[in-house]
Amino acid sequence: MKIAVWDTYVKREDGKVMHFDILVPKNITDETTIIAHGKSYLETKAFATNQLTANECRLCHFEQATQDIILSIQQKGYAIIEMENCN
Repeated sequence: MKIAVWDTYVKREDGKVMHFDILVPKNITDETTIIAHGKSYLETKAFATNQLTANECRLCHFEQATQDIILSIQQKGYAIIEMENCN
């Protein structure tokens, strides 16, 4: 499965900046859908963050999905790769 990688940076209320990737099937191009997935992910966090908008989330590149990513996309419609300050 080819996926689109959306590079995302969101400021936490403690001042740190979260960096994570939102992964979706390549054919999903609607930014509103991508941002909704990011907001769903942020709701799982125990800390508060600033708003996630198109300004914080940009299409980065396309790549081949791993089996774990494919399973997440099949279950939730998206996958997340946590990069920095996500916990």
